[in-house]
Amino acid sequence: MRFMTSSDNPAHDAETPEAAARTGVAAQDWATASADPQYRAAVVDLLGALAYGELAAFERLAEDAKLAPTLEDKAELAKMASAEFHHFERLSGRLTEIGEEPTAAMEPFVAALDGFHKQTAPSDWLEGLVKAYVGDSIASDFYREVAARLDSDTRELVLAVLDDTGHAGFAVEKVRAAIDADPRVGGRLALWARRLMGEALSQSQRVVAERDALSTMLVGGVADGFDLAEVGRMFSRITEAHTKRMAALGLAA
Repeated sequence: MRFMTSSDNPAHDAETPEAAARTGVAAQDWATASADPQYRAAVVDLLGALAYGELAAFERLAEDAKLAPTLEDKAELAKMASAEFHHFERLSGRLTEIGEEPTAAMEPFVAALDGFHKQTAPSDWLEGLVKAYVGDSIASDFYREVAARLDSDTRELVLAVLDDTGHAGFAVEKVRAAIDADPRVGGRLALWARRLMGEALSQSQRVVAERDALSTMLVGGVADGFDLAEVGRMFSRITEAHTKRMAALGLAA
């Protein structure tokens, strides 16, 4: 496996994640790629972070259901929570399958994720919807970017658990209806969404900085060429996607 701190091919700098998925580590299966201990450690971290994220999402949706204004809304959130728990089970099962203890893999990410949720506890139903839509979408965008550089087996699993549980469309419908009913709601929710974006990026940077294998995956080349320039482009794409989602909600980014 070739480790890179910067691109040694000018054409590579313009390469998309999808194109990268056809080369290097991303062209290998887990059995081949995991022979490198640093890559294996990075994937275990990634799966651990994802697993705890899904477990936390399950808990949060179950809590948000208590704020739902109607029985229909409660049932919809309960269905989404069930889907998140199924994702958690798949990730936990995969960790066990590759010889890792799921709880140990998740533990390094508990403080950061719990801290994020504590700092961004919604005060009402609408804030909860925006948090799930904005926060989960930022995380999903990030993991999809990383997935393009993973081995084929891990990539397939990661993309599968990032499937939309239906929360996006549900949140957009409810938030837009609330803004139509009372336009003043839009300003408050726009400020809330901007705060969520800042907190999400801050916590992500903290997690990556504290986990050597993950940081190497992003800037050191375990994921086959995720150089510093590409990291900058990655966050630009994530920010652009966030702006589009805000527009879909009827909010200003």
